[in-house]
Amino acid sequence: MPEKPKIVYPYIPNSTPQARADLLDASGAASVEDFYAEIPANLRLQRPLNLPKALLAEAELSRHVNGLLAKNTSTQEALSFLGAGCWQHQVPAVCDEINSRGEFLTAYAGDPYEDHGRFQALFEYESMMGELLNMEVVNVPNYDGFQATATALRMAARVTGRGRVLVAATVSADKLSKIRDYLTPDIQVETLPYQPASGLLDLSALKQQISEQIAAVYFENPAYLGWIETGAAEIAALAHQAGALCVVGVDPISLGVINPPADYGGDIACGDIQPLGMHMNYGGGHGGFIASKDEPKIVMEYPSRLFGIAPTRVEGEYGFGDVAYERTSFALREEGKEWVGTAAALWGITAGVYLALMGPQGMQEIGLGIMQRTRYAMKKIARLPGVRLPFEDSPHFKEFVVNFEGAGKTVAEINRRLLEQNIFGGKDLSEEFPELGQSALYCVTEVHTQTDIDRLATALNEAIQ
Repeated sequence: MPEKPKIVYPYIPNSTPQARADLLDASGAASVEDFYAEIPANLRLQRPLNLPKALLAEAELSRHVNGLLAKNTSTQEALSFLGAGCWQHQVPAVCDEINSRGEFLTAYAGDPYEDHGRFQALFEYESMMGELLNMEVVNVPNYDGFQATATALRMAARVTGRGRVLVAATVSADKLSKIRDYLTPDIQVETLPYQPASGLLDLSALKQQISEQIAAVYFENPAYLGWIETGAAEIAALAHQAGALCVVGVDPISLGVINPPADYGGDIACGDIQPLGMHMNYGGGHGGFIASKDEPKIVMEYPSRLFGIAPTRVEGEYGFGDVAYERTSFALREEGKEWVGTAAALWGITAGVYLALMGPQGMQEIGLGIMQRTRYAMKKIARLPGVRLPFEDSPHFKEFVVNFEGAGKTVAEINRRLLEQNIFGGKDLSEEFPELGQSALYCVTEVHTQTDIDRLATALNEAIQ
């Protein structure tokens, strides 16, 4: 492929021909194309982007962007039962008020030269998450729950010195793809089947696949498809018998009513803090957490920052700062265990505000309310003609699968009919889990009233006729 024209961009550094040549020479590359050689040719555009003419006036740009936004229908305008990893929860106003303060919003990384309480705020977040998870060590958030899961599995591989992991086949296709990408090329990912009737992990398959080559067994509780893994303790025990670690993905908002992984043998817990005071966004509003007991062999494998508290020279005074900073890529650069970023620290502060506002009683009440709403919705929908709930007998939290094959309808048809009534139906699972046929994943949270659920049931009844 020929070299692209040598263009100097006034706002992009090192774009002059000489700077470009110096960088190529320093890296040993013949051309910029060498950096993209691993990307197959059929996935590359091979031409300049077809961009529209630049909008030079601020007013014109504002009008254009507002016009694009007006095409969208938000979950504030329509009744939504979508979840599958990004959920509609109530966001207390104080969460937005605190995370928009300049000392938090504009701080880069919260280091001493710029810190205005950021270290302490994140330490408080870690402390409350630790209490919720019944674990002593919680990281400063990384990018999202997907990365937290993949990182937790890499940590397990480093701790055990092994190169294979077992992952429940009921994780989302997107998360499994992220795990495979992140663990490539040195860690092999194998999936564990589930029981068709209950959705629970197939323990007989786990017993067959577990071995002394396995670094970790990973499952989610609640599962991506909604049920609660009642065999969690046995899964952890089987992992430990083989010398593997048990890594559990968990929805933090469920922990007021469901035991945390530490209580049934989980060595590392991970997940996404989006339910804790974060709005649904277009790819943003996520932060990943990783937690464990205070075991040095595990703690020293965290790539992310850990904030702690320590006394100062002044009696009765305390300060906040990094714990075991030498682990991180900030200290070791390319020799670090993994690269550490700063993108999600603001969401850690937000989650800390949410947890402080809710307290133990609030977390218990919201978890109980979600479980009650979920079961009510399941019972209402299960009564509809031609509709089946494949895993109805298992306990659920927040999400559940609905199958429409008995009604002779596809999920796409059902969702189109629902949207005509200003309702977002469940996520279509027909491609992600083809063995479930025409099934959708429905989500119910504390924002849904009984009237909302009754309205959904009525609309579904009309849609399947």
